Amino acid sequence: MSTTTGGLDRAGLAQFIDHTLLKPEATRADVEALVAEGAALGVYAVCVSPSFLPLTVPDAGPEGTALKVATVCGFPSGKHHSDIKAAEAARSVADGADEVDMVIDVGAAKAGAWEYVQLDVAAVRAAVPQGRVLKVIIESAALTDHEIVEACRASEAAGADFVKTSTGFHPAGGASARAVSIMSETVGGRLGVKASGGIRTLADALTMIDHGATRLGMSSGAAVLAELDALG
Repeated sequence: MSTTTGGLDRAGLAQFIDHTLLKPEATRADVEALVAEGAALGVYAVCVSPSFLPLTVPDAGPEGTALKVATVCGFPSGKHHSDIKAAEAARSVADGADEVDMVIDVGAAKAGAWEYVQLDVAAVRAAVPQGRVLKVIIESAALTDHEIVEACRASEAAGADFVKTSTGFHPAGGASARAVSIMSETVGGRLGVKASGGIRTLADALTMIDHGATRLGMSSGAAVLAELDALG
């Protein structure tokens, strides 16, 4: 492969992608189309709002990999009581979610209330059993570098499997290469790092991977993979 892609072929890049549809106006038909497209593309997972669960997904994609189902929790504000987040996560797991992406209370992070942030994540972790993946959305664009580090530390201490940059709905913005780098350095390979929010091109995707992302949340996966195909 060309060094332009960092050695990734199409199937390899597809396996980074959580093929995402979280728009409030999404319909059941939209979600069914997303699942079909995700399976055809060979992405790692589809990510949808919890009200669309359970989903019927194909047993295996074109590379023989099973399509995972991801959903969100406390989304997009994070301003929910911890027990409500936990109940939402438990319902999603019961409805077949393989992965849950929860939002922290960003205000608590801005206030430096790291014990609260950790307890909030721990409450959801208790509802998401081992074997199911818990990702923690820290809304990195709204945080300072120090706050990003501390949010990652609190998430790891609470048992998270991944830290994730963004909901994609915050006015401060989505993923940045700097935030992904800080997150990756902080968790040191012990947790995954999901970059999400504003990743729309092949260059965007490869930049995030180069800076340490191990998963990409995106609604533009088909276009990005088509860009890679066009490189020959």
